[in-house]
Amino acid sequence: MAKAREIILDILYRVFYDSGYASLLMRKMKADEKDAAFIAETVYGTIRSRTLLEEQWKPFAKKTKQKTAVILDFSVYQLFFMDVPDYAVVNEAVELAGKHEGKFVNAVLRRVIEQGLITSEKPEVKYSHPAWIQGLWKAHYGEETALKIMEHDQKKAVSYGRINTLRTSKEEMEKDPALDFIDEICFRFEGSLQKSKAFKEGKVLIQDYSSQQTVKLLEAKPGMKVLDACAAPGTKTQQIAMFMENKGSITAGELHEHRAKLIDELMKRTGVSIVTSRVMDATQKVFFEKESFDRILCDVPCSGLGDLSHKPEIRWHLKPEDLDEITVIQKEILSSCSSYLKKGGILVYSTCTLNRKENENQVKSFLKAHEDFELLSERTIFPFEYDSDGFYMAALRRN
Repeated sequence: MAKAREIILDILYRVFYDSGYASLLMRKMKADEKDAAFIAETVYGTIRSRTLLEEQWKPFAKKTKQKTAVILDFSVYQLFFMDVPDYAVVNEAVELAGKHEGKFVNAVLRRVIEQGLITSEKPEVKYSHPAWIQGLWKAHYGEETALKIMEHDQKKAVSYGRINTLRTSKEEMEKDPALDFIDEICFRFEGSLQKSKAFKEGKVLIQDYSSQQTVKLLEAKPGMKVLDACAAPGTKTQQIAMFMENKGSITAGELHEHRAKLIDELMKRTGVSIVTSRVMDATQKVFFEKESFDRILCDVPCSGLGDLSHKPEIRWHLKPEDLDEITVIQKEILSSCSSYLKKGGILVYSTCTLNRKENENQVKSFLKAHEDFELLSERTIFPFEYDSDGFYMAALRRN
């Protein structure tokens, strides 16, 4: 298990001090299946509970090196939230810390064990969210909803998938007991869908429940001309093509060439022939003629505050000033892409965040500046409603 803890230390250090993402880092690690499960539980649990964990050991450590702090964080998580013997946790931590820090780590962890788990009723400690995020949600949605979001963020994320009706049917896929259908195309699952035969054959895709609702709002029909402005990796693009029965045309825009290739690969695997990927900056009005598309999806870059269950590290990476920067980009994308929409067409604006500045206020500001558009509907999905990501979506029509 020593090797596993070295991997854990490396991943968590990069997450906390180098803005890394656990899921991406774990894809690159070399570990057997048993160790991989142990690593994943420790890494995600430590990220989600960081503040609570630090409350346990910081009273016994006035000044701590970054590497040592990470070792203490995940060791405390294993002590109180995993089925690992105390002696094993301490011994491994001491060995990882090395000669100079080992005695210190040993002393701190033994004090923590003697003390026992100290709980807190402070939400920012109990649920390990920065106070500014708690304050933002309280101001936007009320204290009760803010606490429910924070509580849900601490749970292991539920995995959702979607069938690809261009390659299979619900009736066929229902034969697989591992898939728990919740509507005509969406299902829950456990384990690795990516390793399944159905995934490799393009019959199923990994896609969150809330993400699927965004595409439904677009009401794309066969034969239409559609723009997915911020498309990579292409999961929503594929869903649009599926609803269009692979008839018509879809342009899938993406800022980076290597990510545009991901769209092409996905379309090939899932049997879609109507999608053309295009490297483009969606903030610019220079790529298409005015009023070129029947439908436009602007699933814009956002702060990701609705996705803290799947990506808990976002809460530690994000700063309040980042929100102001991202809203400028969102505004430019929405304004630029709206010029490409035909009269009578529908544009869907969506984010995977919970922040009115990026959501409702962004749409209000757009409508004020574009009197030829009207709001058809808007919806916020909170994570606790369906055990899914938090999402905002608004359907706008050009008159």
